[in-house]
Amino acid sequence: MKRELCIIKKDYNKRKLVYLMLMPVLSFYIIFHYWPMYGAIIAFKQFSPGKGIFASPWVGFENFQDFFNSYYCWRLIRNTLLINVYQLIFAFPAPIIFAFLLNEVKDGIFKRTVQTVSYLPHFISLIVVCGMLVDFLSIDGVVNDIIEMFGGQRISLLLQPSWFRAIYVSSGIWQHMGWDSIIYLASLSSIDPQLYEAIKIDGGGRLRQLWHISLPGIAPTIIILLILKAGQMMNVGFEKVFLLYNPNTYETADVISTFVYRKGLLEMNFSYSAAVGLFNSVINFVLLVLSNKISKVTTETSLW
Repeated sequence: MKRELCIIKKDYNKRKLVYLMLMPVLSFYIIFHYWPMYGAIIAFKQFSPGKGIFASPWVGFENFQDFFNSYYCWRLIRNTLLINVYQLIFAFPAPIIFAFLLNEVKDGIFKRTVQTVSYLPHFISLIVVCGMLVDFLSIDGVVNDIIEMFGGQRISLLLQPSWFRAIYVSSGIWQHMGWDSIIYLASLSSIDPQLYEAIKIDGGGRLRQLWHISLPGIAPTIIILLILKAGQMMNVGFEKVFLLYNPNTYETADVISTFVYRKGLLEMNFSYSAAVGLFNSVINFVLLVLSNKISKVTTETSLW
């Protein structure tokens, strides 16, 4: 132990400026991520703001039991999982495919133009994106104009429960596909060009180059991001769902994060919402560990 402390002290003396630059980031995570974790114990209490966290009565797993026995429990879990599964099937491969297509483009000006255009939606505020969706998908919006042009009936798509998941996932692909492709393009650029020359000499076309060189070259990156995605299977972006959903679409749009918001802040049932949030975090942690373990056994690529 003494030896390790000496090594740390020596490294600190050598790189003081680096540690100084690291301090704001460490402070942020300690103050806003780790320090508040003690408040999770209200999930096991009947929390009262007047009494405080430690003086509130202990109820054990009562809040968890109330959630599991409620009508909303399995609907929330189903909606959260389905949206994430759809994103895993459609949104996760989209930037990979886009990166492969861009990698095949040889015209530098055209390639840079396409990249710039594809990156722009990522920088549009989520509030603006949701406002655009509300306008485009309204009864008198441009989407209904197109539907009517082809002989269909005008419908308010955001009031239809069956359309919510498709709207959520497809708009997410449009907004983030270009930006998310950057990491895959960087991985593709690190592949040795001599590998492509070798397979060309052997008569391999573009499909064989893609299958035998490009895909294996970025496979570790794909696996790491897939593991991280698996650790978020019980998370759905609260802001976007909150801005797009309404009581008519609760059947398919209401997810755990929006339910926690309504219970915790609107109904002030802090202990119940904390229990639901804690359950959500534990499931995400278990999924992350399992996916990392499976990846390590099958592909020898893992986070740790």
